[in-house]
Amino acid sequence: MAELSRVVEAPADFGTEVLRVAEGEPLSVDVRLESVVEGVLVSGSVQGTATGACVRCLDPISHEVAGTFQELFAYADRNAHHQEVGDEEAAEVYLVEDGLIDLEMVLRDSVVPALPFQPVCRPDCPGLCSECGMHLEDDPDHAHDVIDPRWAALTDLASEPPTTKTTDRT
Repeated sequence: MAELSRVVEAPADFGTEVLRVAEGEPLSVDVRLESVVEGVLVSGSVQGTATGACVRCLDPISHEVAGTFQELFAYADRNAHHQEVGDEEAAEVYLVEDGLIDLEMVLRDSVVPALPFQPVCRPDCPGLCSECGMHLEDDPDHAHDVIDPRWAALTDLASEPPTTKTTDRT
């Protein structure tokens, strides 16, 4: 058994379209490697900082992310035996390849699902005006008089009728 702590660079596309750990940003990884009959059992945790934009006001935000994982990395010869005997789960196993373990997919699978689906800068963020894009936080009383286009023709009826001059013919 061995325990390791490392700071590694985040790979590309480590997040969602809205919130992600930027490529090359540090990820703190703590792992415990245990030798088992089938391979190496890897348990651990990962922490980092994701950045993105608030979905309401589009201001930049950062969000601390953390995830835990536990995966078996099978020895290639053991996995080959399982595939020969028809074990369908053998195809879905991570492998120890040339004495190395690639944790990228394991880290991604533990961090990305933990990211908020719709991140906000704060829970009560008012967002942007849907008409002009103004930050509603800057002017809480901001409003527009919007008339439903289906009723717009009736506004002409509500206005005063035009005055016409009549000529007097005698």
